[in-house]
Amino acid sequence: MIETMPAGAAVKYQGTSSRFGRELAYLLSGLPVGVVAFTVAVTGFSLGVGGLVAVFGVPVLAGTLAAARGFARGERARVAAVTGRAMPEPSYREPRGTGLARWWHALGDPQAWRDWTHMVVALPVRLLTFSFAITWTLGGLGELCYGLWSWSLPRDGGEEGILDLAFGIDSTVADIAFNTGVGVLLLATAVPMVRGLTALQAGVARGVLVRA
Repeated sequence: MIETMPAGAAVKYQGTSSRFGRELAYLLSGLPVGVVAFTVAVTGFSLGVGGLVAVFGVPVLAGTLAAARGFARGERARVAAVTGRAMPEPSYREPRGTGLARWWHALGDPQAWRDWTHMVVALPVRLLTFSFAITWTLGGLGELCYGLWSWSLPRDGGEEGILDLAFGIDSTVADIAFNTGVGVLLLATAVPMVRGLTALQAGVARGVLVRA
């Protein structure tokens, strides 16, 4: 007799699986986006400040803030997609004047500087969330399958892995059982872990990009 999953349970499972996939994609894509954003922010700011005396620094800074606005718009869209809650659209200064005066006016936009700040402070957060997300998913899967690939590891002096190094337990079976157990634990807690990391990264975006 074949047992089927109740319709309600199937919908709940699919919903959880879909949400987990969105959250994991949000975390893993955040690091490359963050690296590019950080590079643009720091490089543009350094060149702009360094060139203020020579005047060309003003348009460089204005261009950097314009780029920050674009990155902020993208992050608000990413947060809305992964959380299902749209972020408030901030108000920016209306452009005024022409030429150098227009660029100077843009440099006085508080929201633009908040966008730039997020480009800088979000990178370490994204690095943290990326690392934990990888550990709890791919790392957990690798540990779960440890028994299939552990043979390829070098065994200097006949040592049998972590248990042997830490506790002197020289047993291949115990080593495989331990690592497999770690994999089970990581994958069993992957959903709440990824959800918490998503809340952290999205919370930083909401805290910096939205005016209090």
